[in-house]
Amino acid sequence: MRLHALALASLIAACPSWAAAQSPAPAAASSTPATQATTALTLDEAWRLAATANPAIRARQAQLAAAEGAHTDAGAALYNNPQLTLENTRRSVPAVGAPTDRRSEWSAGVAQTFEVADQRGHRLAASEAALAALRAEIDDAQRQLRAEVAQAFYRVLALQQRAAIDEEALKLFEGTAAAVQKRRSAGEDTKLDANVAAVEAERARNQLAQSSEQLLEAQAELATKLQLDPAAPRSASGDLAAGASNSYTLEALLSSIEAQPRLRALSARQDSATSRLRLEESSRYPDVTVGLNVGREGPGDARERLTTLSVSVPLPLFKRNAAGIGQATSELSQVRIEREAAARDTRAQVYTLWTKLQSLQARVRRLQESVLPALADNLQLSIKSQRAGQIGLLELIVVNRQALDARRDLVEALAELQTARFALEAAAGWNP
Repeated sequence: MRLHALALASLIAACPSWAAAQSPAPAAASSTPATQATTALTLDEAWRLAATANPAIRARQAQLAAAEGAHTDAGAALYNNPQLTLENTRRSVPAVGAPTDRRSEWSAGVAQTFEVADQRGHRLAASEAALAALRAEIDDAQRQLRAEVAQAFYRVLALQQRAAIDEEALKLFEGTAAAVQKRRSAGEDTKLDANVAAVEAERARNQLAQSSEQLLEAQAELATKLQLDPAAPRSASGDLAAGASNSYTLEALLSSIEAQPRLRALSARQDSATSRLRLEESSRYPDVTVGLNVGREGPGDARERLTTLSVSVPLPLFKRNAAGIGQATSELSQVRIEREAAARDTRAQVYTLWTKLQSLQARVRRLQESVLPALADNLQLSIKSQRAGQIGLLELIVVNRQALDARRDLVEALAELQTARFALEAAAGWNP
């Protein structure tokens, strides 16, 4: 009869958990009592809340008005507005032996400055590229936000399942400690057995407290990303193993890098800088100002009508726009270097994350296909061995501890896998 009741309790507590370990259940079903009282969010709901409330995205979108205004001005038929001139002159002409002759003379004119080196085309191309770059940057920020929200969401989901496992462990080892203490009081178990059981119960209690603290931090982090009240954190509802088996290849990810929003934004910035350089170079050619004036002058009985056509061209002898050209050249060189470095770093990051993802998938498969079934067999064998009197309390505790640790390892591996998966898809610009 030694430890018979203890082994039976261990079997009842541990066996229902193996199905959950093989295929992690939704967090709503495995939440602790503290998390069940809160509203559960799905990943789609979290994405929707983040897209509408994130201040960084909204700030980027607010910049569109300035970029669209600059594009509208750049597309004007004439970059310089015409200049209208109106003059009215009161002239007093003294005459000998006659009263002073007072005359009213007027003139009106209009002048227009014309660009002669296709500055409008360069300015329009630069503004269009800058607007495209801003939109790509908004797209990149949204993708990065989706990845961050998904990573925070799956961290909450994993910690919920971890807390549920730790709660099961606490119940198991507390029951074990209580049973051993009764048997020790009856003189059937030793003080060593009682101490081992008490230590395991206290370890389980500490692990549950630690998991609960980490869960609260993760929920607060998720609430912050979603602009929710951190004082009322939300629990996550979903499948921790969703998407664990990706359907893309490394070649497909590498081929999608050029379409990655950040690289598209840098490419557009480079085009915009190139157009601005051409604009500054074309500004060395002087603009031509054409004016037309009409006026009336002279005495009342001999009024003259004047029509004047004027053309003015500044002579580019001293100032050749060297400062503007130098600044535009520097900006072009900097954005070209940044784009080349980003493309190189992105490819390296995709390779690294792909390797990590493959390793995590292999680890999850080993846990699901080899480790967990073996531990399930060990649990059944330990029950039989205990009934036959072949093992004692220490061996039984080791088997239960290994089973619980394996379930925790699976949850942590799945959480790391989801983090690596979303980081990889964001880095490669992958569009599911």
